[in-house]
Amino acid sequence: MKTLEILLLEDDQIEIMKLERAFKKLGTQHKVIPVNNGEDALEYLKDASRLPDLVFLDLNMPRLNGLEFLAILKKDDRLKFLPTVVLTTSSNEKDLFACYEIGVAGYVLKPLQYQDYVNRISAVLAYWENNELVKPVLS
Repeated sequence: MKTLEILLLEDDQIEIMKLERAFKKLGTQHKVIPVNNGEDALEYLKDASRLPDLVFLDLNMPRLNGLEFLAILKKDDRLKFLPTVVLTTSSNEKDLFACYEIGVAGYVLKPLQYQDYVNRISAVLAYWENNELVKPVLS
């Protein structure tokens, strides 16, 4: 099993701790890199030497929301292949369709029960641990 670097766009500290706790419960060695909003994520992604393997994205964030971040990410030739999985509480079909139209790799609703959350995170990780990931050519 490969170790993944996961950029987590999440403005809620409790949600960040919940994901880190789920990783610990699952015994994964994946590295979580939390950023509080889309602007901070874009700043982080400017450094091509530290591109993550996967992006977990919350939609409801200040300054630059998840959909705005996705639109910028997918227009960037260097970043558009970064697999992005939305982790959200929004079951709004409009959000769901907008995310898939932009090009997300997945849309996962955060369940209320912690064990259900852990199970969903486990399934997402199992999929990406076994996927061939594209790393952009650095020029």
